[in-house]
Amino acid sequence: MTHLNRQRLKLLSLIAVFAVPLLAAWVMVEWRLGIPEARTAHGELKPEVPALRDWPLESALSPTEVDGWLLAFDCSLDCDQLADQWWRLHRALGKEATRVRRLRIDDSRQVSADPLPGEARRRWARTPEWQTPGEVWILSPEGLAVLGYRAGVDPYDVLDDLKQLLRMNPEPITRVSG
Repeated sequence: MTHLNRQRLKLLSLIAVFAVPLLAAWVMVEWRLGIPEARTAHGELKPEVPALRDWPLESALSPTEVDGWLLAFDCSLDCDQLADQWWRLHRALGKEATRVRRLRIDDSRQVSADPLPGEARRRWARTPEWQTPGEVWILSPEGLAVLGYRAGVDPYDVLDDLKQLLRMNPEPITRVSG
């Protein structure tokens, strides 16, 4: 192989290093090959769920109870087990746990144990038509339902979605004036 042919081979190799990924991406987009169809959210969008301030609860929540993201769950079914499950999920958030609060909504007929640490408890004044027993909601800091889950949802799915929401919505930087 002559010196000129080696130089040409090097140039073609360099062009291939940059052109092959572009060609592969174009083929993927044009013919929809190799593009995953997986969903990122495990919950369902719940446009029928009103803002938290419009929920028919027996008493309103204080501002400290709704400071940040909220994991609200209906405690009509197997309440103590559900409360423990969502408490463990909250702890699994690690350093991000301070950005999330839990709201346990008891059935008006039900009397259960004391609230777990970091948990606000309320009762339904009346059962809303959009609520099903055992349902779980993730609410934004503005009090809007972002995702909802049916009873019996895998807690790891909720944890995955909650981590994704916290990652996509970082805490605002507060500036200290001095």
